Formats: sequence, C-alpha cells, structure tokens
Amino acid sequence: MNLVLASDHAGFHLKEQLVSRLESEGHQVLDLGAFSTESVDYTDYAQALCRAVLEGKAQRGILICNSGVGMSIAANRFKGIRAALCLFPRMAYYARRHNDANVLAMGGGTTGFFTASEIVDVFLSEEFEGGRHKRRTDKFDSAAVN
Repeated sequence: MNLVLASDHAGFHLKEQLVSRLESEGHQVLDLGAFSTESVDYTDYAQALCRAVLEGKAQRGILICNSGVGMSIAANRFKGIRAALCLFPRMAYYARRHNDANVLAMGGGTTGFFTASEIVDVFLSEEFEGGRHKRRTDKFDSAAVN
C-alpha cells in the first residue's frame, strides 16, 4: 500500500520505527518528516500529509505528535480528510469500518511501538463497511466549510 507518514519532534522516534517496519513489509512509504527531535510545528506536517493524501500520493496517512490530539485536529480541517486519533486497535477498527478514516493519528508520547504497530495493522487491513455508514460519512464533507 502507498502510505505517507509525518510527525513533529515528539513523534519522531515512533515515526522512524514505523517507517522502517512498514517499508520492510513492502509498503511504499513517503516520509514527510520531521527528521529529528528539534522542535517544529506539528501543523506544518499535518498539512503536508493531508495534501499528499488528497493529491493521491498515498492511499492512507499516519500522523504522530506527542498525544496525537493536535495532529488529528489539524488534519480534520481538510475537506476529504477523515483523521482518527486511535489509542488502541479497536478504535482503528471502527475508524476504518464505520468512519472510512484515511488518516490515523497517534501519540508518540502516549503509545509504545508494540501497541502502535497493532493499531497500524488494523488501520491498514480493515475496509470501510459502507451502507448506513456511507450515508453518515457523506455528511462529513457536506458540513465542511473549507
């Protein structure tokens, strides 16, 4: 799968681990940074990732900051982006199956690599159920102001 990942400085280490793992599994990964633990603004990285997803450069995106909250808020400002902050795999299951999430947000300061890997596995393997959920997700973009 074509994926795009981005983090701020607080999510750097987890992003690096995930990029390495995903590439070793054969995924095509576009890493938009950050590329160190030097302080940066998470919004810049969220915006870059959302643009990449919306332009079709990747099927799904993964954002990581300290808690995942800031990244998810920033990402959901984009029409066509459905970012879900997932703390455990079951949240990723519903984010994909019921909400057709195309961006996963996680916290590098709150989620260890093992749990993050499980969340990512679910996020990448589950498909959108459609049906009554499609009717609801269609309302996301119709309500968007941007």
